[in-house]
Amino acid sequence: MENNIKGKVKAYYGGIAKKVSAKSKASCGCGTSCCGDTSNNSNLYTKEFIEGLPKEAINASLGCANPVVLANPQKGEVVLDLGSGGGIDVFISSKYVGDSGKVYGLDMTDEMLELANKNKEKMKVKNVEFLKGYIEDIPLGNESIDVITSNCVINLCESKEAALKEAYRVLKNGGRLAIADVVVLKNVPDEIRHSVEMWVGCIAGALPVEEYKEILQRVGFKNIEITPVNVYTKEIIEEIAKQKNLGDLYSKMDAELIDGAFAGAHVKAYKL
Repeated sequence: MENNIKGKVKAYYGGIAKKVSAKSKASCGCGTSCCGDTSNNSNLYTKEFIEGLPKEAINASLGCANPVVLANPQKGEVVLDLGSGGGIDVFISSKYVGDSGKVYGLDMTDEMLELANKNKEKMKVKNVEFLKGYIEDIPLGNESIDVITSNCVINLCESKEAALKEAYRVLKNGGRLAIADVVVLKNVPDEIRHSVEMWVGCIAGALPVEEYKEILQRVGFKNIEITPVNVYTKEIIEEIAKQKNLGDLYSKMDAELIDGAFAGAHVKAYKL
């Protein structure tokens, strides 16, 4: 199951990168409050954040909130963005850490890495490096990172604990995790949670808030805060299902039950 999901996710996001590279807009199949509908990134990023970025980086954005505003990267810090895609959050962070800092972007998809590196050339930034790898096995040394960002990626892992344990390992003492992710606010039908297509759509695979906190605590994080910022209505969930050709699945569900069941959230925690 894990390899199947990972393969589906890799193929899907590889396709997104190819579409963006071919100058067409891409969407993860989510509404404007979920996964960053690329036709309207102003819902997630104000002009201050995306000004000067290549349109290909913006169009490949598939997040569920703005993790950089939560991370508040400072000059000289070393930042790691997990599941960096076309590089939007990497490039935004690079503005704030300056020449004395550095930002790594980690992604498992060759097509996204190729797109990100093309965007890097357009940006002419020297403090950015993109790495290939899995967030459950980060190719960086212990205690080498000041702040970790991520945007609607952790929930795509079957083993969130493995991914968050790795995040904790590479953070320096005093470092912070500041990510955007999808969380569950109430019980939802099993059909959604176990549909591979919906994993790719970034809804299934999400954890209840309390379970998320428990995992963060278990791997060592302190001062944990999880704050829903974009609650998904039944209309948004229906849109996702239709765009993913899952309308029949949606029609069998209790719309009121899934109304407000998911949300894009800010997740912040520290290694102390």
